[in-house]
Amino acid sequence: MSAGELYAAPLFDPLRHWLDRLPPRPDAQAVAELAEQFPIHTENGQRVRFVPPRPDGLVYECRIWDSGEVETRPDNWHDFFNALVWLSFPQTKIAVSAAHMRAMQAPGAERGMARDALTHFDECGIGVLSTQPELLELLRGFRWQELFVERRDDVKRCMRFVIFGHATYEQLLKPFRGLTAKAILCEIPEAWLALEARALNATVDGIFSAKLKSGQYARPRDFSPLPLLGIPGVTPDSEDLAYYEDTWQFRPGRRNTAS
Repeated sequence: MSAGELYAAPLFDPLRHWLDRLPPRPDAQAVAELAEQFPIHTENGQRVRFVPPRPDGLVYECRIWDSGEVETRPDNWHDFFNALVWLSFPQTKIAVSAAHMRAMQAPGAERGMARDALTHFDECGIGVLSTQPELLELLRGFRWQELFVERRDDVKRCMRFVIFGHATYEQLLKPFRGLTAKAILCEIPEAWLALEARALNATVDGIFSAKLKSGQYARPRDFSPLPLLGIPGVTPDSEDLAYYEDTWQFRPGRRNTAS
């Protein structure tokens, strides 16, 4: 995907402010230098910095907690998007980091369900916002035909989709049938629909961090699966409404475990 195509894709809107300031490739040094201008601190006060990996065996989350260092591989889209998500949703990233540490009985201990849930959202999370709560209920109930076909105009007008997961951004460079995100569903006031991307990021950042801290997302299954290619406008294929008859991608109760 070219830089122009990348920047034009609507699901990349949360990162657009940063993408426009960086080279059209995963440049770890450039994003590290950019981040120096916008300081972020972990819950225990460490200044977040994006650094090359170090072969010392220290667990990824422990390194962030101990020194603020986020391992960022050069020329790597996955880590590049991770850094941009730190810049776009700092409070949520801080909450994820702290929650990982609290969930460890000892540094680097076995994961457990709580850490699995954190990782699912960190890698593949999305916020689904709607002024009409019944649309969220259709999504929660896997009622894809009703949501994306019968209520298609309402989805376009009354819903917003804000991607958090850095793995999902990477996967959207080459989207595939069945690509699924892990959603936090939020009813919002109508005024939020008019917010520009950075203002919406800041608002959603507070929601994400509060919900993760609340403990209501303690298991991977607590998130609602969302087939991303069903969102109107993400793929031209979905303009033919027969697209949603693909029951492998849009079948009731489907849970994609990839992350």
